Amino acid sequence: MRILCILLPHFPLGCEIRRCPDIKDCSTIILQPRDTAGSQRLVLDFSPELKNLQCGMPLQQALSYNREVKLIQADLPYYRSAFCEILDELEQRSPLVEGADLGQVYIGLDGLQMLYPDDDILIKAMQEAVPETFPSLMGIAGGKFLAYLTALHSPPDGYRVMTGDAAPFLRDLPCDVLPISLKYKGKLHDFGLHTLGQVAALPPGPLQAQFGPEGRKIRELAGGYDDTPLCPRYTEEIIEESTALTSVTVSLDAVMATLEALLSRAFIKLNYRGMGIRSITLWTRTCNSGYWEKDVRFKEPALNVISAMSRIRQVMENYPQPGPVEQAGIRITGLGHQCGRQKSLFSEVRARDRLLDDIKQLDLRLGSPQVFKIKEVEPWSRIPERRYALAPLSR
Repeated sequence: MRILCILLPHFPLGCEIRRCPDIKDCSTIILQPRDTAGSQRLVLDFSPELKNLQCGMPLQQALSYNREVKLIQADLPYYRSAFCEILDELEQRSPLVEGADLGQVYIGLDGLQMLYPDDDILIKAMQEAVPETFPSLMGIAGGKFLAYLTALHSPPDGYRVMTGDAAPFLRDLPCDVLPISLKYKGKLHDFGLHTLGQVAALPPGPLQAQFGPEGRKIRELAGGYDDTPLCPRYTEEIIEESTALTSVTVSLDAVMATLEALLSRAFIKLNYRGMGIRSITLWTRTCNSGYWEKDVRFKEPALNVISAMSRIRQVMENYPQPGPVEQAGIRITGLGHQCGRQKSLFSEVRARDRLLDDIKQLDLRLGSPQVFKIKEVEPWSRIPERRYALAPLSR
């Protein structure tokens, strides 16, 4: 299969520049979200003029090379949203689009000859899908890794096609282009293996002895062999809700009440179509620039807030927050229809269910929750407004 690789170098930095053009003239380092309060800060992206930096490098090491820089905390939801917009545009030109990583796209080209008779027309169509604020590099080859290397060495805003034997092209490339961790890259250099040609010349035994199962993959990639399949993304409706808390809190109950309110808003949209949640992503942002995210999946679609919150509470209790929370959000990534259910034999339960259905219909007609209940949040607080909160009664 012919594969087109599109690289958008320094994509997170481009997103920040699009949002705040003033940083375009500043030397900037974007930091990865902090997993825990005491975790080491790592570099997610940086300005091209900064030398000796790599993505994933510890911040202290990066600052030892460049002192006068501007530090920005990564806004991953914003980057993903901008990247998904580009992927949506590319899917209008090819049905086989894989968003491998932020700023890295693979597109299957087989079967597109009738739409794009030659590569120039194809590349022009793909370039039109990418905003001008993001410079692009494009390469076409017979595998994902070769397409990536071809794009990496293509002219700015141009493209390159690899044909024939790839060994002469790969021979002198540095080992740093391999899609492996910084630890393994450093280990290759420690063994005196600085180019792909040196790695490909080794027998598989020594590499597997030092790198385990990864060693075989390293040798195959260095020789130009890549059987990694193209995995086009599965397009599905995504519902997002987020809010900023009225005050920074470390209380789990306060965070849960916020998530419950966000879920209630989402279910108003879902119940109108009789659908539930199969998978949802929870995320929070703390006052010390920490970012927390966790995926939650359900065996059966959660059709109301009660069933969803019982599972979400388990996750929130098992995976604590990295610090005081100031912002929270949900991203529903999987929807499903309800399974067949038998109604309750008890008249009191059936009456309660009918009442809740009537309240849902009222919320749908008026566009917002109308009936609320008082829920304890921080009953020990000295501030009366923080002791209780109003939660929508519709489930």
